[in-house]
Amino acid sequence: MTHPLRLRDFRLLFASRTMSTLSDALVPTALSLAVIEVTGSATALAVVLGCALGARLLALPVAGVVADRYNTRWVAFGADLTRVATQALVAVQLIGGHPSIPLIATAQAVAGVASAVSLPNLAPLITRAVPGPGPERQKANSLMGVAKSISQLAGPALAGALIWAVGIGWVFVLDSAAFAVSATMLLLVRLNWDRPPPGARRAILAGLVEGWAEVRARDWYWISLIAHATWNFAANILLTLGPLVAVTRLGGQGTWIAVTQAGGIGLLAGSLLAGRARPRRPILAGNLVLASYAVPLTLFAIGAPVPVLVAGYGVAMAGLGFLNPTWQTAVQTAVPQRVLARVSSYDWLVSLAAQPLGVILAPIALHAWGARLPFALTAVLVATVCVAAALAPGVRNLRLEQPADTPVDGPRSLGEPAPDKATGMA
Repeated sequence: MTHPLRLRDFRLLFASRTMSTLSDALVPTALSLAVIEVTGSATALAVVLGCALGARLLALPVAGVVADRYNTRWVAFGADLTRVATQALVAVQLIGGHPSIPLIATAQAVAGVASAVSLPNLAPLITRAVPGPGPERQKANSLMGVAKSISQLAGPALAGALIWAVGIGWVFVLDSAAFAVSATMLLLVRLNWDRPPPGARRAILAGLVEGWAEVRARDWYWISLIAHATWNFAANILLTLGPLVAVTRLGGQGTWIAVTQAGGIGLLAGSLLAGRARPRRPILAGNLVLASYAVPLTLFAIGAPVPVLVAGYGVAMAGLGFLNPTWQTAVQTAVPQRVLARVSSYDWLVSLAAQPLGVILAPIALHAWGARLPFALTAVLVATVCVAAALAPGVRNLRLEQPADTPVDGPRSLGEPAPDKATGMA
């Protein structure tokens, strides 16, 4: 077995995506503080953040079509260059001393579109940089997960240090520079790209329909998407109500800081574990570990001691860290290369769309019932949906053995056995 980091193209891709992930991790803290400093308005902040999120959600399905029809390396390169420009514009606005909120909001909307284009590109890039299914690709996805976990831990701290030392605007200077480094690394990558056959570049709508048909044809995929959406909904309930409960009932800001740090450590530990483990039924394992998010929700509901709460959240986030590389490897193995980006874009779309729903409903539930009942109901919801998804035949029977590079020609999932022999990954 060749370790993925011994492969030149993967090393460059890993360096590029690490810089891109770090850049993404720098933005939320700095952007929120910048808008609040300029306007003092939560409404203005919501508008700016909403522009970025809304643009990303709207662009995701089309981004998958683009990534499947054109050279994925150049698509990712263009997305990075776009964010070099948008973040440099925000930096100039903030450093210049007379920032325009509409201009910053527009820049973040364009950056949101670029982010949408970049997200479904990762899976096709990895499959080309690490050929063939097997432990190498699982390790590659694990390394990507580790880099993302470290970036999410380091990004806010680095942003805070820069804000304290030189000012908010310089965070966006660094952000723009990091995207420039990422784009440069992509230029050095030499990946084979199979040009689509004549007539493949049809209308965008036809590409969207074809991608959705591929999702529907795999019951293990769309059932798991329901579990992913439920997890993201539950996570945003906790991330919205958790700080309030921690500050008012569980000892103050230090409690919530400890919880979030435990989550970051758990996410990193789960990503490292995924590099060593190779479950034969990866989607089954992934849905079961997602159900562990019911643990911290239950602990918040009953007002558990802080050390128990911190440990429970760390374990739940370790489950997420384990799921991400395992899921990516299974999808890259089971889904044909020609539609991989489109299928991945629907995963991102469903997962991201569930996040604002949790943020919106959390305060409504808080005012109606207090904090305990929303935590308890959400714990039951996430446990029930994730376990039910794990028990579905297509999820339960899917095995990670060999790729399925042929189009799906019927309603049978790739994970379901054929009448006479196993097919696809079954």
